[in-house]
Amino acid sequence: MAYLGNVPARSFISFERQVFTIVNSQTAYTLSHSVTNENDIRLVVNNVVQEPGSGKAYTASGTTLTLSAALTNGTDEMYCVFLGRAVGTVNAPAGSVDTAQLAADAVTGAKIADDAISDEHLDPTVITGQTAETSIATDDLILLSDTSASGALKKMTRANFVSGVGGTNTPYFEAYLGSNQTMSDDTTTKLNFDTETYDSGGMYDTTNKRFLPTVAGKYFIYFQVTYDKQAVDQFHNCHTEIKFNGGTHKQYYSDFYDNYTPYALVISGHAIMTFNGSSDYVEMFGNFNVTSGTGVVKSASQSTFGGFKIIE
Repeated sequence: MAYLGNVPARSFISFERQVFTIVNSQTAYTLSHSVTNENDIRLVVNNVVQEPGSGKAYTASGTTLTLSAALTNGTDEMYCVFLGRAVGTVNAPAGSVDTAQLAADAVTGAKIADDAISDEHLDPTVITGQTAETSIATDDLILLSDTSASGALKKMTRANFVSGVGGTNTPYFEAYLGSNQTMSDDTTTKLNFDTETYDSGGMYDTTNKRFLPTVAGKYFIYFQVTYDKQAVDQFHNCHTEIKFNGGTHKQYYSDFYDNYTPYALVISGHAIMTFNGSSDYVEMFGNFNVTSGTGVVKSASQSTFGGFKIIE
């Protein structure tokens, strides 16, 4: 006879069976499933169905099966069938189980294949629909994708996040002249930045007036130098040099040519420089040309030399 739809299963369920190992002189055996009484099982000894009940062949309660007489190992065989436990022998047809047949939260992680859930099945508004946080509490956790671990999701605390993002502008320093420095006419002279305002890593050498960082990287170097005429009649020109490892890196000029100035001159500038972290150093030199007399480089806040490592 033909059928519409799925062909009915001929044998959908069977009853669970337990085979016992006979122990000589033993009448008590353990069932693999708990039962209410002996009527929940059918006991077969040597292919003969036994009669249940007190004073009969056997009784049962919980997981204990009690025989009225002991059997002999090697001679007797015994098994039972659990009448209340059906075991499916035919799978349900493909596509026949709908969401209505599944209990809430019935599908566990063990039933989901690894990497099986794509963004197609995720609701993007779970994250984008939330109000953005404006601050991070100490015990807040941050979720990120670790590119070094094939994009695995990992969590971080605020302390981890702050320490792992960006960097610090160290080492850094700033120095100034402790007193006015007299300069010879038209002579390039190292500027006497001998007093530190701050020095985060102890890398400014006040004896040799140079910055020698032991941390490799790019640095922002800056300066301001004030040249004062004092006993000078008039300035003709002056310049300041940033010297790197003893050689001129950059020069900054104020040149009046034939138009002399009777006033003080301030030259400031900056440079981005790369240090190797071992032997590279930077110094400041100055030079001015006057019509007559001598001049000085002003001390304290009027002449400063500083720098710091740039976060890249």
